[in-house]
Amino acid sequence: MVRPAVSLRSTATAPGLPPPAAGRSRSGGTRARRWAAVAATAALLTTLGSVPAIAEGPATPDRAADGARPASPAHTPPGTPEKTPVAVGYGGAVSSVDQDASAAGIEVLRRGGNAVDAAVATAAALGVTEPYSAGVGGGGYFVYYDAKRKRVSTIDGRETAPRSAGSDLFLENGKPIPFAQAVTSGLGVGTPGTPATWDSALDRWGTKSLGQVLRPAQRLARDGFTVDETFRSQTADNQERFADFPASAKLFLPGGKLPVVGSTLTNPDLARTYDLLARQGVDALYRGEIGRDIVRTVRTPPVAKGADRTVRPGDLTRADLRAYAPRSQAPSRSHYKGLDLYGMAPSSSGGTTVGEALNILESAELGRVGKGATASEGEATKGGEKATRQSEKRFLHRYIEASRIAFADRGRWVGDPAFEDVPTRQLLQQRFADARACLISDDKALTSPLPAGDPRHPKRCDASGTASPTPYEGRDTTHLTVADKWGNVVAYTLTIEQTGGSGITVPGRGFLLNNELTDFSFAPITPGVHDPNLPGPGKRPRSSMSPTIVLEDGRPVVALGSPGGATIITTVLQTLLNHFDRGLPLVDAIAAPRASQRNSATTELEPGLWNSPLRAELEALGHRFTKNREIGAATGVQRLPDGRWLAAAETNRRGGGSAQVVFPHETAPTGR
Repeated sequence: MVRPAVSLRSTATAPGLPPPAAGRSRSGGTRARRWAAVAATAALLTTLGSVPAIAEGPATPDRAADGARPASPAHTPPGTPEKTPVAVGYGGAVSSVDQDASAAGIEVLRRGGNAVDAAVATAAALGVTEPYSAGVGGGGYFVYYDAKRKRVSTIDGRETAPRSAGSDLFLENGKPIPFAQAVTSGLGVGTPGTPATWDSALDRWGTKSLGQVLRPAQRLARDGFTVDETFRSQTADNQERFADFPASAKLFLPGGKLPVVGSTLTNPDLARTYDLLARQGVDALYRGEIGRDIVRTVRTPPVAKGADRTVRPGDLTRADLRAYAPRSQAPSRSHYKGLDLYGMAPSSSGGTTVGEALNILESAELGRVGKGATASEGEATKGGEKATRQSEKRFLHRYIEASRIAFADRGRWVGDPAFEDVPTRQLLQQRFADARACLISDDKALTSPLPAGDPRHPKRCDASGTASPTPYEGRDTTHLTVADKWGNVVAYTLTIEQTGGSGITVPGRGFLLNNELTDFSFAPITPGVHDPNLPGPGKRPRSSMSPTIVLEDGRPVVALGSPGGATIITTVLQTLLNHFDRGLPLVDAIAAPRASQRNSATTELEPGLWNSPLRAELEALGHRFTKNREIGAATGVQRLPDGRWLAAAETNRRGGGSAQVVFPHETAPTGR
């Protein structure tokens, strides 16, 4: 059931919450703006009760015309929590795209598990209900805040290329093979990192065994989940591919047809796979029979008779599986107006690119949304819609330009640090950002592809280098965010690359294989310029996944992330700016219409901005735009000043997300 739309843009102070403390923000207003956003959400929740209404996203009037996937009717089994984009309470919180997956995490929290236990449980459940986005056959990045130590740690669980791979992995006769042939093939499959990530996280920080946290997902795979419109639509997008692989067709095209909305889809093979992992541990994959079946499938893709498709084999071996290890590494760290942001360092480009863009905007006063901005914030307080639009125009212009610059530097410098000299520390230095920020003019847009700067030797306003455009990156991934009653937090983004991954299901195992190696550059993007993202033996392809945890005075205030390929970076960046600079409550910051500029000739706009008068005003500055129906699908959690957790997800994108808390009450349970 979709409830009536409400606005979350209230500025009333919530009853019972303490006033905002004096901040140490360099901007002088960041903490106050954050408090206003927190208070607005809390006030709304006090008014509506513990389960709030679903707010209509800004792009709602155009969604049907643009083929968006609306939330499906409530066909979920009895007892399944209603899908809602925001929840608040005690005992911990989980936010994901799917209510069954969020419920799996909540179940583990209720049984005494911590945020790490719940994150793995949620991820395993997403492998059942979101199999086209994540699962045993993929990889991802895990960011963890330890409340006892007040420390952030990360796990790089990215897939790796076979040890036989060279820089010519995707070349034939010296030229790149067709992208579609790489996507649907064994050639694009990397060594899966997801099971090893789960095992590593649980071993280091968890309190439950792998078998214990897999139980909800195993039960869900055995008993089935309810097909919604999003799942059916994603299946339709892959119908031709799945039909060419018997195991995929059997699982996702029952009776040779698309699954019916409201029907129940079971995955007994995946239930057995989870049972085997529970009993034998992840060695069942990296050294055992599951791995044997993966290698056989990659090296000899099981194509249906009569399939009119070239399916190239890969060269993954059991030795590649045995050699795989997730990396425990220091997070990326950047500072923004009194806040400390922790994310993924390379091989992901998320932490460095989000951090650099924020550094570029550090000295900018972006101001609050609407008429409530104060003169001290430099915003017009009179003039109604015109003044508001001018504020929005300046915000979007500077956000777009900071994204453009950061992506130019990402393309030149970020790759797998085990193979490349990646200047991570220099990319995140304010000195470099200041040298790049001076390229931005308030009365004229930059032109892409923009040349990269040199973070090792910054030159002020230098645009004399060679430009490298941003290559395509698959956009279907999933993100979950979890917090527990002890204050531990997890932001975890996982993927099998594009929707449906390689399209190849491992026979008898119930999961799709990734096509993650297609995130490598097939050939140097710019001839004569070193490309840090070419394939190599055992190398991790560059990613844009950006799981992020934000601390203030050593304590978490917000954690979030998103799917969406390279648009992940801009989604996380814009959501952070919407919340911390523009003063939007977290759920509104997530729901707001998005723009994505990735050092490309055009900036992508969702309908809410495409149909806005702002577009013409930005075009007058030289910006060029293309329309994108949907960008990203974020989830997040937020710690409220009174100790409650707020979970937030999408109101409409991907049919809406699922935010849940353990105790959705206004008063704390005993022993919270």
